[in-house]
Amino acid sequence: MKERIQKFLKRFSFRTGVIILALCVPCYIFSFAQMALPISTTAKGILWFIFFGLAKTFQYGGLTIIGVEGVKRIKDWWKSKRQ
Repeated sequence: MKERIQKFLKRFSFRTGVIILALCVPCYIFSFAQMALPISTTAKGILWFIFFGLAKTFQYGGLTIIGVEGVKRIKDWWKSKRQ
């Protein structure tokens, strides 16, 4: 099952992987920002569970799509951007 999912995700392009990886940032923000809302503790827990789970799903899905070479490519781009 794990191999089937990885094979499916690796069919997507590098750009799609970066977009999916970037989607984890708003989900992380929402998962912790909702703690400031005046709602019940139960609702806060449910919202945190949903958004944190989505963030992790986007993170791992994006990393699977990008792969090891894609991570190296992003690091090289980041280093050249900083210089």
